[in-house]
Amino acid sequence: MSQKHIIITGSSKGIGRETGRILAQKGHRVTAIARSEANLNQLKDENPELVFALPMDITGKNAGKELVGHLKNNSLTVDAIIHNAGLLINKPFMELTDEDWEKQFMVNLMGPVRLTRALKSFFSDRAHILCISSMGGFQGSSKFPGLSAYSATKGALSVLSECLAAELAEYNVACNSLCLGAVQTEMLEQAFPGFNAPVLASEMGAYISDFILNGHHIYNGQILPVTLGNPG
Repeated sequence: MSQKHIIITGSSKGIGRETGRILAQKGHRVTAIARSEANLNQLKDENPELVFALPMDITGKNAGKELVGHLKNNSLTVDAIIHNAGLLINKPFMELTDEDWEKQFMVNLMGPVRLTRALKSFFSDRAHILCISSMGGFQGSSKFPGLSAYSATKGALSVLSECLAAELAEYNVACNSLCLGAVQTEMLEQAFPGFNAPVLASEMGAYISDFILNGHHIYNGQILPVTLGNPG
């Protein structure tokens, strides 16, 4: 397989970090995005020739311009982007404020919207957009108290992936969504304190790294559950 360039948001820890590490180990170039510059540099230090560290806030109005500037400065096209960054506010519905909802939507939906929109002219032929959603946003799955805002925004992200597959078809760009079940990450611990997930971040990272490279040859516009069961 030829070398690809893949952008991953939320790359400073958990699934995003593991996915970036594995893709670089496979010989692909990775632009790792997160707010924590120190954590990104640690990832870059593991494979400095292949990993670009791009510290930025994807919710910022200039996030798209920052990303485009990075691509131009390094003469990069985009073979794939993984919208992995996510925010989880665990709070009962009646206690959620408008600010809570706005924060959830800015990270989980508007961040991917803005970055994807900015990348239109940089996508390579047969590029792949992958949205990392959640079983909480998968229709018909079990739902859990305290996760209404998180689940609603992840559901919106999944539907966005269906829409992007239709709208970007003329540019030969595919888009899919993976709805992840329980994976052992800091975010899971926040949602379900004390719960031990059956899947490690490194295991999910290996799955996602393969899917971003090959999944769009079989799937497009699909919302796919990736889970062993509840909680999702």
